[in-house]
Amino acid sequence: MATTKKWYSVLKDKKTLPEGRVQTVTAGHKGICLTHYKGKFSALDNSCPHQGGPLGEGSIENGMLRCPWHGWDYDPCTGMSPGGFDDGLETFEVKEEGDEIFIAVEEETHQETISDVMIETMVNWGVNTGFGMVGHSNLGVANAMMRQEEQGKFQFFGIRHEGAAAFAASAYGKLTGRPAVCFGIAGPGSTNMYTGMWDAKVDRSPMLAISGQVNTQVMGTGAFQEVDLVGAFQTVANFNHSVQQNSKHAELMSLAIKSALLNRDVSHITFPDEVAFMPKPEGQKAQTPEDRITPMNISPPRQMVAKAIDMLKDSKTPAIIVGHGARFHMKAITDFAEKLNCPVITTFKAKGQISDYHDLGCGVLGRSGTPIASWFMNESDLLIVFGASFSNHTGITPKKPIIQVDYDPTALSKFHKVDAALWGEISETLSIIKEQTEGKLTTVDRRPEIAKRWAIWKEEKASRLKDESDIGLSSIAVFEAMNKVVPDNAVIAVDVGNNTYSFGRYFEPKNQSVLMSGYLGSIGFSLPAAMGAWAAQGKDRPIWSVSGDGGFGQYLGEMMTLVKYNMNIKHVLLNNSELGKISKEQKAAELDVWKTSLHNVSFAKYAENCGALGIRVTKIEELLPALEQLKAHNGPALLEIITDPTLI
Repeated sequence: MATTKKWYSVLKDKKTLPEGRVQTVTAGHKGICLTHYKGKFSALDNSCPHQGGPLGEGSIENGMLRCPWHGWDYDPCTGMSPGGFDDGLETFEVKEEGDEIFIAVEEETHQETISDVMIETMVNWGVNTGFGMVGHSNLGVANAMMRQEEQGKFQFFGIRHEGAAAFAASAYGKLTGRPAVCFGIAGPGSTNMYTGMWDAKVDRSPMLAISGQVNTQVMGTGAFQEVDLVGAFQTVANFNHSVQQNSKHAELMSLAIKSALLNRDVSHITFPDEVAFMPKPEGQKAQTPEDRITPMNISPPRQMVAKAIDMLKDSKTPAIIVGHGARFHMKAITDFAEKLNCPVITTFKAKGQISDYHDLGCGVLGRSGTPIASWFMNESDLLIVFGASFSNHTGITPKKPIIQVDYDPTALSKFHKVDAALWGEISETLSIIKEQTEGKLTTVDRRPEIAKRWAIWKEEKASRLKDESDIGLSSIAVFEAMNKVVPDNAVIAVDVGNNTYSFGRYFEPKNQSVLMSGYLGSIGFSLPAAMGAWAAQGKDRPIWSVSGDGGFGQYLGEMMTLVKYNMNIKHVLLNNSELGKISKEQKAAELDVWKTSLHNVSFAKYAENCGALGIRVTKIEELLPALEQLKAHNGPALLEIITDPTLI
C-alpha cells in the first residue's frame, strides 16, 4: 500500500505541556500520545496494545507511561515495554520549531473497503439522504458515507436520538416515495430506531436502516452492546441481513433497496465492525439500478374492469374516497372526479391530497373529519376508493356498492367483500376506466350540494370560534389562524393527540402536504418528520410542524439539530400542560383522570436557548401576529400557544 510522509503541527506552544505530563494529539488521522519527559518531547502510538486504552489520558509514574485503563507501563520516550516483552509502542519523528511541535506520520492511500462499495451502491440507487448517530461500532460505514458526502452525492444529518433519525427517514419516504437511510451503532443505538422503523412499515414508507454491530468473533459471548439485530428486527424489516466477509456486497445492497422500493417496506442491513473495515474483494464494483427494477404501471384484471365499468354506468351519485396510497396519483383522480362531477373525500392520512377549496373537495372522513365528508359518503350510491386501507378510524361503510383500486392485492377486500376489486397502479387503472366510460356516464353534478354543505360547516365553525376560556386559547382558533398564514405549498408534519384531531377537523388545506404517523400513531413524530421533509424538499417548500406539549417533549433535543443545520422549520406547539387525549379517554371509559398532567418548561425560552426563535402566546389577539412573525423568520422557530384542553 502506498504511503506518504507528512509533518503535522500538533502543539502550537510547547509550554502548555509541562515536564512529566502527557496528552493526546492528532496528526492527520493518527492518534498520538505526546509525552514530555526529561526535557524531551516524544510521540508514541496512542493506543495501548492490550485493549486500546488511550495512553494520552494516562500519566507518567516512576519514570513509566502508565495506561489509564489497566495500568500497563511503557517507556515514555522509546515506547518499549519493561521486562523484555515485545508489545512496545510505535514511535514517530518529532521536531521543534520555536515553541511549536511537529510530528511526522506515514499517511496511507485509502484502500476501498466493503463499506465503500456498499455505500456507493446505495447512493447509485438514489438513496442520498441519511439521519443518525456515528459511534464506535459503525465507524467504517460512517467513513464510507463521509466519502460520498465529500463528493456531493450524499447528505447526512447527525441527530440527538436515533428514534428521531428513524422518524425522519420514515417521513422522507412518505413524502417522496423514495427511501432515506437511518443509521445507528450496535445495541442501543439501533434498538432506538425500532419505533420509527415500525412507523415506516405500517404506513408503507420505503426505508433503509443500517446498523453497526460488534465484531463477528465475539457475537454470542455477551459482548458489550451485543444485540442480535437481525433477530431483533425480524418482524419489522422485510429485507433483513448481516454483511459477511464473503457476501456479494454490492448485490446485497441492491436487493435491500429494491425490496424497500417495490414492497414499500423496511430493509435492514447490519455491519459487523471488522467487516466494515475490510478491503473490498478484488473485482467487486458498485452496482446501479439500471435494468434492475420493473415499471410499476400494472393494469388491473379485465374481468374486474368490466364489472367496475358496469357499476359506473349505473351510478348517479358516486363519491370518491382517496387514501394515502393515492398520494402520487391525485391529478388522475381529480380529473376523473371532474368527469363524474362527484365529491372527493379523503382519509385522515390523505388530508390535503385535494384542496378543501376545490369545488369537489369534501375534507376528511372519520373521527378526525368533517360532517361534509360523512354526509356525502352516506348519500352516495357508489363508493370509488383509491389507495385506502378501510381502517376503523376512517369508517368507510361496507353497506354501499364499492369499487376499490390498489397496487397491493392483500389490501383489496381486506376486511369485507368489495364488489369490484381492481389490482393495479392507480393512474394506469384510471386511464383504462376513463377510456371505456367515455360518453357513457350519467352522474349528477354534486357541486351545488357540496357548496351548501361547506356553508353549513363553516357556520358551525364560526360558532365554535366564539368559545373562550381563562385557561388558554381554543384549538379551533389556532387552526383557523393557521388557515390564514401557513403557505399554500407548505409541508406540515403533525403529531398525535387532541391537537391532531383538531387539525384534521379545522385546518383547511390548499396545496399543502400533510405527514403523520398514521397506523402506528406514535407520539413525538412531528418534529423529526419535519426534519425529514426539510431534507427532502426544504429548498423548494416551507416546512411546518404541529404538536402538543406531550409530543414535543419526546424529541425536544432535536431543536438543537434544527439550529445546527439551520433547518428552516416552523413548529407550532399547543401547550395545555396535559396529555389531553388520554384524559378524554379516561373520562369516556368512566375512569378517574390519572397521571396525565404535565410539568412544562417555557418551550419558547427553550427554543431560544437552543439558538432558534421562540415566541409565546397567551391571548387570542397575539395569535395572528405571532404566526406571521413565525412565518417571516429565516431559520428554525417555535411558537408556543397556551391552550385549553377542553376547547378542541
